Amino acid sequence: MSEVITAAVAALNEKMNGESFDGSAKFVIEGEGAVVIDENGARASEDDADVTLTADTDTFQSIMSGDLDPTAAFMTGKLAVDGDMGMAMKLGSVLS
Repeated sequence: MSEVITAAVAALNEKMNGESFDGSAKFVIEGEGAVVIDENGARASEDDADVTLTADTDTFQSIMSGDLDPTAAFMTGKLAVDGDMGMAMKLGSVLS
């Protein structure tokens, strides 16, 4: 597992702060791997999910640090969303 994925799992679990996520979402970090978030928290995984969000490492890290709004990233083409858009919106509220 890459250092980027390990750091992403830790950051996502910290942001979730023990809260569960009703559904599943997968972050694909280009060239690094994937992280799945579900009712059990975040973990490195390639499992299928209700929604898949794809971004490069810099975009993902900017979203996680709060420097880039996920909606702005999506609108400018830096973040691709495939699947349940409602689930993506719900994820945004859990992580904010």
